[in-house]
This record gives sequence, C-alpha cells and structure tokens, in this order.
Amino acid sequence: MRPSVGVVIPTRGNRPEQLRAAVRAILTQDYPGPLSLVVVADEGDPAVVADQVAGAVAPSCVTGARHHVRVLPNSLTPGLPGARNTGIAACDTDLVAFCDDDDLWLPGKLDAQEYALRGGAEFASCGIEVEYGRRRTPRLAGTETVTAADLTRSRMVMVHSSTFLFRRGELWADESAPAGQNEDWDLALRAAKRRPIVNVDRPLVRIRWGNSYYVGRWAERIAGLEWMLARHPELAVDPRGAARIYGQLAFHHAALGRRRQAGRWAMRTFGARVAEPRAPIALAVAAGLISAPAVLALLHGRGHGI
Repeated sequence: MRPSVGVVIPTRGNRPEQLRAAVRAILTQDYPGPLSLVVVADEGDPAVVADQVAGAVAPSCVTGARHHVRVLPNSLTPGLPGARNTGIAACDTDLVAFCDDDDLWLPGKLDAQEYALRGGAEFASCGIEVEYGRRRTPRLAGTETVTAADLTRSRMVMVHSSTFLFRRGELWADESAPAGQNEDWDLALRAAKRRPIVNVDRPLVRIRWGNSYYVGRWAERIAGLEWMLARHPELAVDPRGAARIYGQLAFHHAALGRRRQAGRWAMRTFGARVAEPRAPIALAVAAGLISAPAVLALLHGRGHGI
C-alpha cells in the first residue's frame, strides 16, 4: 500500500472557479494510495466554500475508498499559516501536501514526489510552470536536491508551497509570519535545515500569477522580509542572498513612495553585491521612471518575480 496523503487547500472563498479547478486536479491524480483533501475556509463561510467545491469532480472520485473531501473553518490564527495548520491538524495521513486555491497540480505530480521521498527524505518539491496571461514559463531548480544553503542564497521560486509534500508530524507553518508573508519560504528553509529537500526537477505544478492576494501589498512584503531576517540571521551573511533581500526591500519602499528608505536599502544592496539588479530597478521606481506594477508585469511575463 502506498502512503496516505492529505492535501491542504486554504481559501478565502473568493475564487470559486480556480478552487474547483485545483480540487479537480488533485483528486484526478493517478496516485494509487489513499488521498484526502481538506479545504480550509479562512475568513470565509465554510458552507459557501463547500458549495463551491461540490461537483468539482465526479462523485465517485470524491467519495470513493481512496478519496475523502472535507471543508473546515480556520480554527487557528486568521490568515494563511493558521489555515495551513488547521488543515495539517485535520490530517491523519502519512504525508501532507499543500496547494493554493489558484494553482493546479499537473498529471503525475503526487506519484513522482512520493517515489522521490522513498530514499529517506522528509520533504519534497518539484519544478513549476508559471502562468501569467497567455504565457507559461517553466521554472526548474536544475538539481534533485535543495539545501538550506540554496534557499539562503536564493528564494528559489520553484520551491513553491503548492509543490510541498512532506512527512506529517514535525513541520508546521509559523503563524507569527506577518500577514502570512514568507511563511512558505520559512517552512522550506526549516525543513532543509533538518534534511535536504528532494526535488523532482520537472514542471509538475502550474502556478497561476496575477490573482494573488499578496500582489501590491508592499508594507506586508517589507514586514515579511524583516521577519525572515530576524528568524534566519544567516540570510544576511551570504552576499548574494543578502543583496537580493535588500534589493527587494528597496523596491517595496520605492513602491510605497518612500524614496529615502528605498535609497538607503539600495545602498545596502550595492554594498552586499554590486551586480544585484534589484537596486537600480528600485531606484528607477523611486525616481518615477517606471511604476512598481509595470516592473512586476514585465517580470511576471517572463516567469520571474522581484
């Protein structure tokens, strides 16, 4: 018998079509082991979310011996980490997986990752396919193993929460993350410090950018990066990793019109790594040469973020 898997989907109930597509993609995975799905309504009406989920797949897929679907309210801290932890606590499975309500698992995702975990790893990720508008861009790690050093040097967007599959029992989302910012990066980094992450390096999850709750929430992004620097001091030690974070802080301050703070963080960025491109981009935004949303649109169209 293959390990049982519990999948957690947090939702606010404001993207019913995307949620139904995410549920359908999970429950139609060609995985022979027991599969359960917990949809957690965060700040939304569970009854409304249950109506949205109903009919996402054929009844035989939902109520069969290998599949079970539940919709629960977030019983912990409001926000994404609390919703994830509510789902984890509700799972009695061998493995836990995450999927955001606007993303799609592609065929073979679960089977390939469970197979990769058999070597003794605790945590698995996989490559992604970024969808923005009509364009889809694969993002791969170029490696079958992701270490804590890798995640310190780079956020590694392909180690995305919707790719996470891990052994239940030791890992939880940190509910102190401000507005849920970077809780997924924190979780992956903590997992990699325990044992390297095994990565199936082909695009097995479609990440659909453009509808994220966090787009444009600049102050929350700043708070999330400062939280990560406080929790993981090593992020400020690696020059490349530090420059990336400082450049992001410069950009977010520039997006808020805080020219002085943007300039200070840009100088820190140059001090860590002269070649870091986020600093001049942030200065261009601060000077009014281009808007922050326009920068993100250009980057997202190429499958990248700031």
